[in-house]
Amino acid sequence: MSKPVKGSERSATGRAPVVVVAGGGTAGHIEPALALADAVRRLRPDAEVVALGTERGLETKLVPERGYRLELIPPVPMPRKPSAELLRLPLKVRDSVRRTRAVLDRVQADVVVGFGGYVALPAYLAARGRTPIVVHEANKSAGLANKVGARFAARVAVAVPGTPLPKAEVVGIPLRRSITTLDRQALRAEARKHFDLDPDAQTLLVFGGSQGAQSINTAVSGAAKELADAGVGVLHAHGPSKTLVVQEFPGPAYVPVPYLERMDLAYAAADAVVCRSGAMTVAEVSSVGLPAVFVPLPHGNGEQASNAQPAVDAGAALLVPDAELTAQKVAELVVPLVADPERVARMSSAAVGLGHREADEALARIVLEAARG
Repeated sequence: MSKPVKGSERSATGRAPVVVVAGGGTAGHIEPALALADAVRRLRPDAEVVALGTERGLETKLVPERGYRLELIPPVPMPRKPSAELLRLPLKVRDSVRRTRAVLDRVQADVVVGFGGYVALPAYLAARGRTPIVVHEANKSAGLANKVGARFAARVAVAVPGTPLPKAEVVGIPLRRSITTLDRQALRAEARKHFDLDPDAQTLLVFGGSQGAQSINTAVSGAAKELADAGVGVLHAHGPSKTLVVQEFPGPAYVPVPYLERMDLAYAAADAVVCRSGAMTVAEVSSVGLPAVFVPLPHGNGEQASNAQPAVDAGAALLVPDAELTAQKVAELVVPLVADPERVARMSSAAVGLGHREADEALARIVLEAARG
């Protein structure tokens, strides 16, 4: 049970602390920031938490839904290749930093917590030398923004050992309490009714991140007959900007949805999952004890494969490269897994102990200490 921080332990200004979190863009950046925000409010109910974001990110929806104040700043996306956009980058950075600094001054920020991405970089530069900075890196391979922020941060928190950032402290990834306290068995009946799934069939959960993944959509829907023949039901989040047409076969329901508003119920409804292996996804799937078939994003620096490896090594997950994921692969690898309750149980047990269930409050204490300093 969490213990509130004593009221006498206030910010350096002598008032209740104001914590600014910078984690916009994708759910992988936003959700840890919001999990931290929730933990800060549990430990210090009088604290104010303000989120930084941009008008085009998921934060415009997710942050207000969770009850937090959102301040919008200009994004600073980093071009992947030399281009005219790269030449304009210094001016964009300067403008974004200026406007971010105005936000920090207006809200009287006592600490800035960044989770990487194009919202974190201007936040770090705006806070440098003025407001204490705490960096959280979810991946073993740190992104550019966090590499910059870590150079002048008061504290640096990381999800896994071996992350090459200075002064790194391993805390894990902050997760929502609705995930870390989830009782899948107790919620199973309610969850399957919520999604109109077969109440008794082995069930596969499929998703490809907040925007969906076309390769996963095509491969799993292409194996709909094999899944139905094996008595496996499917809950498939295909992405709000994508469509999914699935041929119907006799057997448990195959339920396509654009987006999963209630991930806790989705996890509770499932016996196994096929998904990407972003750091946040791996942490949540492992926390709830779901056997997984991880399909790493084929772009970037290979961090998604690295994220999945501990679960694979523990026997809690399988890893399939994106280029190898086909309907035939799903039929040969995924269907036998989900249809085997004993194997599902063994893999679920193997997930126990992976991750850090108290990462949210561990990071919140680091942040509140930095605010006092």
